[in-house]
Amino acid sequence: MENTANKEPVKNSSRYMQILLLTAAGGAIYPMLYLRQIYQDTMIQAFNITHVQLGELYSVMGLLFFICYTPSGWLADKIKPMKLITISLLGTGLLGLWYSTLPSYTALLIIFSGWGVTTGLTFWGAVMKRIKLLASKNEAGRFYGIYDGGRGLVESILASIALYIFSVTVGPNDANVVQGLVYVIHMYSWFCILLAAVCFICIYFENQQPEVKEEKQAKVNNKSLLKDLGFILRQPEVWLIAIIISSGYHLFWSTYSFSGYLQSGGWGFTAVMAGTITTIKLWLRPVGGVGGGFLGDKFGNIKILTYALTLSALGLAGLICIPSVNLPPSVVVGFCIFFILFVGLLTYAVRGLYWAIIENLKVPESKLGLAIGVISAIGYCPDIFIPLINGYIMDYAPDQKTGYQLYFGYTVVMACFGIVACYILKRRVSVQPTLVAKPVTVE
Repeated sequence: MENTANKEPVKNSSRYMQILLLTAAGGAIYPMLYLRQIYQDTMIQAFNITHVQLGELYSVMGLLFFICYTPSGWLADKIKPMKLITISLLGTGLLGLWYSTLPSYTALLIIFSGWGVTTGLTFWGAVMKRIKLLASKNEAGRFYGIYDGGRGLVESILASIALYIFSVTVGPNDANVVQGLVYVIHMYSWFCILLAAVCFICIYFENQQPEVKEEKQAKVNNKSLLKDLGFILRQPEVWLIAIIISSGYHLFWSTYSFSGYLQSGGWGFTAVMAGTITTIKLWLRPVGGVGGGFLGDKFGNIKILTYALTLSALGLAGLICIPSVNLPPSVVVGFCIFFILFVGLLTYAVRGLYWAIIENLKVPESKLGLAIGVISAIGYCPDIFIPLINGYIMDYAPDQKTGYQLYFGYTVVMACFGIVACYILKRRVSVQPTLVAKPVTVE
């Protein structure tokens, strides 16, 4: 029987305060890991590495993600999220301070491996499970959209501050790009450490909410990890959702190369100009994430996700083809910027929606964290091989522009797999409505 007396407070201000805190944490912890989306060429210069080596660093981190995602979900069923989040923020910030010293390639491998643990093992499962528990029926789209869009807002604010620091330090003609990057890394590192201190203080003031008691109950009811894994892996929806996430993640990874495409694709953009455009793209994340989430709740998460994936792929195809069109150079550059912002907006909508479709899972709450971990391990496994594919294409293509276009073409193909998976999932949900998960209640 549902305990409405206990559930009501969670429905109001408390859960929105919690989602804001989760959003701040998510917006703080990831940007430093993916500075390449704005400063890729500067990173290669600062650390004295090749495109292949840069790809290897991200592949190592991706491998740690793959290893950690499933245990991350299991850990989220065992330990309070705020404790895990605090550890994650502190660890990420401390590794960032080491990163700012521009260490050797071997040290970089250790740092990226450490980030794979602090953001993959101790952070991811805790955040994703808590959001699912906070969302009531027919609210999954907006809650995941608010998280991803709000996280994007935090990232955009930080990126704008970082870009200001970078541009002031660099000066004219990109004279001091390496020192500018060091200051940017310092800013992100100390912000993570500061937020870790805030979360540590919040632990002492955290109220005992109903969902926390449910998590404790889940510890007692959890029996066999292997049995639970077998149950989850037999769910077709798990695989379909993982394919959709993988497809959307391919698109998201392609946006990391936009800055390099502007600098090295023959467009004539400086590091600051390319960074400015990609930072503007980051400001579209709150619009895409929150807007996509609310549209998903109104018209159907799978339906809107299908449209967003399709339009993202078409936009990326336009970015590939526009340089070959016989138009004035200024018009071509204008279209290039348009497609970068268009793909960015839709990709953020995809990210805001693809976790909302876990409402179509028929998984008990006690196994929800583990299910999220399994889907994450499968869906985000491209973290392992996308950087390698990107690095090898860039190093062995006849020129930089062709390399980026080949990589974007590969991404369009992978997006098509996600579109097909959306259609299959939609059909299964329509034929078997009982697959839709029931709202979380307190017994």
